[in-house]
Amino acid sequence: MTRPAASDRPEPPVVTGLGIIAPTGTGVEAHWASVLAGKSAIGRIGRFDPSGYPVRLAGEITGFTAQDAVPSRLIAQTDHWTHLALAAAEAALADSGADLSALPEYEMAVVTSSSSGGTEFGQREMESLYTKSPSWVGVYQSIAWFYAATTGQLSIRHGMRGPCGVLANEQAGGLDAIGQARRLTRTGSRLVVTGGTDASLCPYGLTAQLATGHLSTVQDPARAYLPFDADASGHLPGEGGAVIILESAGSARERGAGPGYGRILGYAAGFDPPPGSARPRALRRTAAQALSDAGLAPDDIDVVFADGAGRPAEDRAEAAAISALFGPGGVPVTAPKALTGRLYGGGAPLDVATALLSLRDGVIPYTPGTAGPAPGYEIDLVVEAPRRRDLRHALVLARGHGGFNSALVVGR
Repeated sequence: MTRPAASDRPEPPVVTGLGIIAPTGTGVEAHWASVLAGKSAIGRIGRFDPSGYPVRLAGEITGFTAQDAVPSRLIAQTDHWTHLALAAAEAALADSGADLSALPEYEMAVVTSSSSGGTEFGQREMESLYTKSPSWVGVYQSIAWFYAATTGQLSIRHGMRGPCGVLANEQAGGLDAIGQARRLTRTGSRLVVTGGTDASLCPYGLTAQLATGHLSTVQDPARAYLPFDADASGHLPGEGGAVIILESAGSARERGAGPGYGRILGYAAGFDPPPGSARPRALRRTAAQALSDAGLAPDDIDVVFADGAGRPAEDRAEAAAISALFGPGGVPVTAPKALTGRLYGGGAPLDVATALLSLRDGVIPYTPGTAGPAPGYEIDLVVEAPRRRDLRHALVLARGHGGFNSALVVGR
């Protein structure tokens, strides 16, 4: 694959703010320090008693109290997942330095990702329904569970009346939301709040996830989620994510925002054929299209942040797609999400934030727990310790249950 010819593609938008609330830490630098140290946040589920479930481990956020971060009236109206996003958005906007009062309300937009919706809120209200009566079900049940609740609450809270939406494509949806945010910066939106969070660590949410058969039942936190490892047995759930402030390059320059964390250069999405089909999976083609969209060739990419499903068949397919595009061992690959579990709607935005920090500091975080790629996986998996090098561009991959797959290229 050769470098695509130069074209009149629009100037890439700039990431001017990050807000991170994840098991690895609350705040950009706290998360980044944990990632570089390989400090795992995987442990026994504490939000409820998991003794009766085959999966008892997850990546949980510690130290977050909604009362300290969210207006009291919104706490009663929204789910824990939305509380996390509201707090992350406040942090991201503060980080960006944007003066929202100086921007036209119809030129600010919100696009988030969500996979589970408000499951904890929904479970509580359903329990009231079947243990008491319909009169005990709160009026906010009609909106708090809904996938778009976070987008709506962010739009209302910050007076953003431009295009708003939500992408519900499981793990891939986080990249799809950022891809849509990039489109909006090309059509008149000066600032877009994007990214996402998820929080489905309640009995109802965990039971729904168990139905996929993709979760690891290993009880050792150090061995339960091992992307690309020979002992991979599935992934673990987690909560949290990242909110990203994306601004058109012109708008960022106009207000003197500086270079920001980086730029969103390319994006593509695909969908796998039905199981058993003779057609190849879409991930390699999707990644190639994202590079083409960015005007880059494979040798321009300095690191791949892999989806890292932690299931042998899925890991093998992803490794094959990477090696086919870049050549065997042709690019460093990492999957730091093993520290947090898969955060679904929040997972890919957190990977994008981590990739931007990687470019900023010139260091590739390693994949914790995994000793090395399983036999036959022809990838240069970063393990044991971070690697320092000059980094210009990163490719972030994400796949969602049911066949969704997306790829995003970020640049320094």
